Amino acid sequence: MKVGYIRCSTIEQNEARQLKMMQEQGAEKLFIDKASGKNTDRAAFKEMMSFVRTEDIVIVESISRIARNTRDLLSIVSELTEKGVEFVSLKESIDTTTPQGRFMLTVFGALAELERENILERQREGIEIAKNDGKYKGRKPVDVDEKLFKAVCKKWRNGEITATSAMKEVGLKPNTFYRRVKEMNL
Repeated sequence: MKVGYIRCSTIEQNEARQLKMMQEQGAEKLFIDKASGKNTDRAAFKEMMSFVRTEDIVIVESISRIARNTRDLLSIVSELTEKGVEFVSLKESIDTTTPQGRFMLTVFGALAELERENILERQREGIEIAKNDGKYKGRKPVDVDEKLFKAVCKKWRNGEITATSAMKEVGLKPNTFYRRVKEMNL
């Protein structure tokens, strides 16, 4: 069976181009994610990996749609290979049934990872320039009732509640909670 995997990074992005490619390839089953490709924690991706079986072919528009780093890409292809599933990337003309295809997969995977790292570096540089120009001040701090926060931290420090309960009570995620505890010397 030809299985198509489609991924758009955000809900706003349109998957029409990828859908058209899958129709042209005769994909019989489609799995669509609207999530970042930075890791493999994507619902449709996991469902697809569980669904495929021996002699299936997983088709993607490009390797960047299935993985953003070489390690994930090679791990995914290895898992597919163990299941007897072929992998085809249309943009890069990669077909893992050939030694050349496996070699090219490794090369393109490294290039995709390099591009992702370059994007992040340019983003950091842009933010730094914007900060220096006074145009970027970072994320707005989460407002927390200081009195409530101190009272909850006291209960937590006294062992009356767990850290998780304390976080829920003040409505903060772990990183923010612990950063506030440190900033307030609690």
